[in-house]
Amino acid sequence: MIPEKTSRIRKVIRRILQVFGILIVLIFAAYAGMAWYINAHKKEMLQSLTTELNKNINGSLTIGDMEPAFLRSLPRLSLNLKNVTIRDSLYEKHKHTFLQAEDFYIAVNALALLHGTIEIKKIDIKNASVDLFTDKNGYSNSNVFKKSGTKKNGESGALPELKKFSLDHVDFAIDNQSKKKLFHFNIDDLDGDLDYTPEGFNAKLNLNTLVKSMAFSTDRGSFLKDKIVEGKFDIVYTKDSIAVLPNQLEIGGEDFVVSAGFQLEKSADFEIHIKNEKILWKNASRLLAPNISSRLDLFDLKEPIFVTCDIVGDFNDFGDPLIHVKAKIRDNMLTTSGGMIDNCSFDGEFTNHNIADKGFDDANSAVKIFNFKGDYAGMPILMQQTLILNFDKPIAVGDFSSEFEIGKLNNIIDKDLLGFSKGTAVVKVNYEADIVNYELAKPKLEGTIQIKNADVKYAPRNLDFNDISVILNFKDEDLSISNIHLRSGKSIVNMEGSIRNFLNLYYTAPEKIVVDWKVKSPQLHLGEFMGFVSTRKKVKSVKKKSTRANFTEDLNKLFDNINVNMTMNVDKLFYDRFYATNVTASLFLNDSGIQLKNAGLRHADGNLKLSGTLSQQGKINPFQMNAVVTNVNISKFFYAFDNFGLQSLQAKNLNGYLSANTNISGKITDQGGVVPKSMIGKVDFGLKKVKLLQFSPIKSIGKFAFPFRDFDTISFYNLKGDFDISGEKVTISPMQINSSILNMDVEGVYSFGKGTNIYVTVPLRNPKKDKDITDADELAKRRNRGIMLRLIAADGDDGKVKVSLGRKQKQD
Repeated sequence: MIPEKTSRIRKVIRRILQVFGILIVLIFAAYAGMAWYINAHKKEMLQSLTTELNKNINGSLTIGDMEPAFLRSLPRLSLNLKNVTIRDSLYEKHKHTFLQAEDFYIAVNALALLHGTIEIKKIDIKNASVDLFTDKNGYSNSNVFKKSGTKKNGESGALPELKKFSLDHVDFAIDNQSKKKLFHFNIDDLDGDLDYTPEGFNAKLNLNTLVKSMAFSTDRGSFLKDKIVEGKFDIVYTKDSIAVLPNQLEIGGEDFVVSAGFQLEKSADFEIHIKNEKILWKNASRLLAPNISSRLDLFDLKEPIFVTCDIVGDFNDFGDPLIHVKAKIRDNMLTTSGGMIDNCSFDGEFTNHNIADKGFDDANSAVKIFNFKGDYAGMPILMQQTLILNFDKPIAVGDFSSEFEIGKLNNIIDKDLLGFSKGTAVVKVNYEADIVNYELAKPKLEGTIQIKNADVKYAPRNLDFNDISVILNFKDEDLSISNIHLRSGKSIVNMEGSIRNFLNLYYTAPEKIVVDWKVKSPQLHLGEFMGFVSTRKKVKSVKKKSTRANFTEDLNKLFDNINVNMTMNVDKLFYDRFYATNVTASLFLNDSGIQLKNAGLRHADGNLKLSGTLSQQGKINPFQMNAVVTNVNISKFFYAFDNFGLQSLQAKNLNGYLSANTNISGKITDQGGVVPKSMIGKVDFGLKKVKLLQFSPIKSIGKFAFPFRDFDTISFYNLKGDFDISGEKVTISPMQINSSILNMDVEGVYSFGKGTNIYVTVPLRNPKKDKDITDADELAKRRNRGIMLRLIAADGDDGKVKVSLGRKQKQD
């Protein structure tokens, strides 16, 4: 039984296969017949197809050839149309071909075809270009398609009801010159399935294309320039609109969620929404138009960020659509031209429609940063709101605050310029500034910088300042400086000042900055500020640009060029042996030197008025000084100035009061000492109530000429004279000296080195004999009565001054 059943089953299967084989043969025979039919009637069918399609064309549609393609879309019949060209009626004027396709495959209903009806179910286009062109006057070659009207009985309508379509290696461009828009895509592959609904159709598309241009305004450049877009689209089409449902797309190697909407019936409005939860800043910037990316590329963020972008507009409008970008940055590292900011978090926005009804362009563009937090070189930074407005003429507006240990400034300023140790700083400012060539210009600040208990070393002049406290107040372009307290060694200084137009000049012309200082001090030791005497040491330039190099260079340029107007009031002034009180002075300081004006002080029980200049040229610095000395204690005066370099005449040898006018120039070292042999000038002096005590040269003359007189103490009467100083030599103009012991006439040259040659004429008459005479004329007659002793004080062989008999040689 079993073998019999098996035999029956085999017979049934054999017959089924026979029937199936016959069907396949019949199908192939049918297709072969249709192919024969098509080939046999190619000319007529091609003419029919061309005629049918040209019914909907304002212009011309040509097909080079037509061949059947059996296996391409079974069970439908596929036709391969070769060299399909569609041109509008004005092609000869603008030369833009709407469609040029090497291969244009259409799948048609075979039975309908046999009845002479063309029903197209699928279109595949390969190796083609589509050029939708609109000229400057608004004419478009898309007018090649006639507007669809009311269908007549038997007419299929302008567009067939497609089920599938695909594009393979198609160059697609929309060039609207009237609105300055250019969209250009190299489509590698696009295929879609269409599912028709009563309202329209739903489509599922797969796309792989290279974006050559996506310019909403050709003046501002393209979005997604040379980027590949790949992924799926789910589209809902109605007669009024096209909706692109949210789908993931790969754009330029980054994954985005993209959705969009396009209006069709009454307008050309559109909306495109893009989101990426994890993209690098630079990669996001490269997807935007150059007018936006050029600004964003000034910054960089190390870690990925969250970004959304909305593009809303009208394809028929001139210029850009609304572009609104939002970003969330958390715990990132921000790189700017001024350095890196660690641990930074903020919310950011970009919009090209900052002010309503002001257009969508660079002039109305803005970057907005909210709740910025970060660490800059170890210093915390807070900015509640920062805005960059108007990309045509950019302006930065915002607030800035920070509080930090002042030693952190060593991270951004080189120690060869400034060194910071202890102290704190608190910064709270609002700012506004133009941005020119991506740098701040004409800034305005409102706010304060407060420094407390800081220690600072100013390396170029080797000056140390301790316990500095200061408040900097910014108002527009001006800077006022108040409550400055600092110590340098034993000196205590209180200062306040102002700089007009500081911020503007800081960036444009630092050499024009003038600081107006008011200085008060209970005690000031000039020796601690001798760094101001020498030339300011140059700070080594740093070839490699860095945060520290930039800050150091800017500050060094400021210090190198700044000018200072200073008024001083000092209670007690010390310099080596010199001591003065009630010091007032006006000074002007710049990099080339110091000008002293209207200085007045109490010294040695008298008064001094000084003015002069000091030129800073290095270790040796020229100076010029005018001084008026009034009734100073001559002993204290000589002591204060270290006896003016005299070896024989010391402060201990003098008693009385000195008045003098001096005009002296010379050179001073960077340590404050007078360079030997450098002084040149003139001194006019007067002495009152002067006593010469234990003065060896006079005692030597006395022992030689007047052995019986006491030369230990000599009283002088209203002595006057003038000296010409030239290097190490002092020329003494003829001078009459009247004293209690003797009278003498002196002239000649005194040298601090070699070259002393002084002529002394001494009347031997004892002045005590005439002490009771009050008549000046009579006293003068008696002065020179009797024997005259003529002496010469000159250098001896041993280098010491020797006194001998002699007289001045007469000049020829």
